Amino acid sequence: MHNIHSKEIENYCEEHSTQTSDLLKKVARQSFLRTNHGIMISGPIQGAFIAQLVALKPEAKVLEIGTFTGYTTIAIAEALGENGQVTTIEIDPEHHYIAEEFIDEHEGKGKINLILGDAKEVLQELEEDWDIVLVDAAKMDNAYYYNLLMPRLKSGALFLLDNVLWKGKILEEKMDKRTAEIDRFNRELAADERVQVTLLPIRDGLTMIRKK
Repeated sequence: MHNIHSKEIENYCEEHSTQTSDLLKKVARQSFLRTNHGIMISGPIQGAFIAQLVALKPEAKVLEIGTFTGYTTIAIAEALGENGQVTTIEIDPEHHYIAEEFIDEHEGKGKINLILGDAKEVLQELEEDWDIVLVDAAKMDNAYYYNLLMPRLKSGALFLLDNVLWKGKILEEKMDKRTAEIDRFNRELAADERVQVTLLPIRDGLTMIRKK
């Protein structure tokens, strides 16, 4: 019997899903060639899943914290309608530079607002109400961003958190500090009556939160 989380199963899922655009394939390939953290891209399955959620709200205002090389940003932009907008914040100058290069190649780049800076500071200047938020940044800050942005989310808005399984370390009896914080916040979210929460075992774990 095959492990449902094996690489072979992941490959099967990719082969039997709609293929990603040529630009996304390029971003994926170059992320591995030009950075030491290519594994950080969301990849074709998770990226497509997020894009499908965005496609249900095509005129959405989307906030992404943690651009990396722009893979998910572009996937979101491809799913947005003419009046949709994605604002993405990246703290690392080199990653920002690479993302900017790829975003400039995207025909829908006018839908993307790429910001270089610390999201904690940038968000003090942004007063928008968001339809969809994706947080893929420092995991110790997940609770901070959630508590800061929850009042800015409309009813029915989605809040997505990446890497919530942390390579399976959340199942270990002895957790390091970062893993323990991820586990603590996972438990806190599950008990939050303001929202509906589904933790999905996609890639490294993706939590989908809908504000009631």
